[in-house]
Amino acid sequence: MKNIEYQLQELLRGAEEVLPEGGLAAKLKTGRPLVVKAGFDPTAPDLHLGHTVLINKMRQFQEFGHEVVFLIGDFTGMIGDPSGKNATRPPLSTQEIKSNAETYAAQIFKILDEKKTRIEFNSTWMGKMDAAGLIRLASHHTVARMLERDDFSKRYAGGQAISIHEFLYPIVQGYDSVALKADVELGGTDQKFNLLVGRQLQQDFGQEPQIVLTMPLLEGLDGLQKMSKSLGNYVGITDVPSEMFGKIMSISDELMWRYFELLSFRPLQEIENLRNDIAEGANPRDAKFELAGEIVTRFHDAALATGARNEFVARFQQGAMPEDIPELVVQSTGGTLGITHLLKVAELVSSTSEAVRMIEQGAVRIDGDRVDDRSLMIAAGSRGIYQVGKRKFRRVKLV
Repeated sequence: MKNIEYQLQELLRGAEEVLPEGGLAAKLKTGRPLVVKAGFDPTAPDLHLGHTVLINKMRQFQEFGHEVVFLIGDFTGMIGDPSGKNATRPPLSTQEIKSNAETYAAQIFKILDEKKTRIEFNSTWMGKMDAAGLIRLASHHTVARMLERDDFSKRYAGGQAISIHEFLYPIVQGYDSVALKADVELGGTDQKFNLLVGRQLQQDFGQEPQIVLTMPLLEGLDGLQKMSKSLGNYVGITDVPSEMFGKIMSISDELMWRYFELLSFRPLQEIENLRNDIAEGANPRDAKFELAGEIVTRFHDAALATGARNEFVARFQQGAMPEDIPELVVQSTGGTLGITHLLKVAELVSSTSEAVRMIEQGAVRIDGDRVDDRSLMIAAGSRGIYQVGKRKFRRVKLV
């Protein structure tokens, strides 16, 4: 294992908070490999770069010789995480959870070392717990403590419904730390309450409480709201190389440094050197090229990253279209489909209202020709390359 000071410098990189203060250093000084846990509910089939902030941190622990546990919350997914929600979240079906969990397991090894990663499912222990056991577990926490949580307190004060099962979520997540005997738990800043419940339950069960390390929620491409597929401001780790590269190039110069800090594996000194180069007059675009190239290489390979860069330059400097445009077959309704609905189905926009807005802005093209009519109907049997803005392309066949 590398020396404690170097480990701390890298492990605290980008971290929002470590509790208790000095606790991580004390754990590292024991000299033994630590059990490091991070949980992910399989709420969607694909991960995006926002999810990888925690996975990147797990990778750092892994590189320092610690034992990483990627916990898939197939049991907690049936409850629905209420963190940051202003309404009860619909639970997932068993089939949705199973399907999504399978894709997670395949995607995380783009970052983590498969041979050194433990994948666990919290249904392993929670599925065996009977009703009496769950009641005993619930007795370790009070309603008053639950209402200390910001989102619960706001909903309660605002007269919004809080279902009893939502109170079980932090308790079950906390018990995961007991079951795994975790030394460290990683989570986003919105998970702080749940992570602290884990510390309390470990103490109640006679274990040494885990260290809580929270990471910030990565801002999406808009630089305003956290990265989210539903908001359309995300970079999916399964995006094709040209789309991934183009999305990263679209972020602001200021947001670029946030992405470097949380997503890049470059040493901090290298990133500082890039900052200094720009301060001395270098083009920020060149640093962004480095960032986009690194991330595309991670999830695809170096050759595809180079191709995506060349394509980006050609497209934006010469007006060329990308070569690897995803192709979709879209079902018409009665032989036709409205342009706004087609753009939504093709995932070029997040909603029909966004489609209308993009048409009005002159940002929608079919085979290079601008679309001005938002009521345009497309006939079944047609094929075309649909474009929204400068980065989004789909080859669509309407049937």
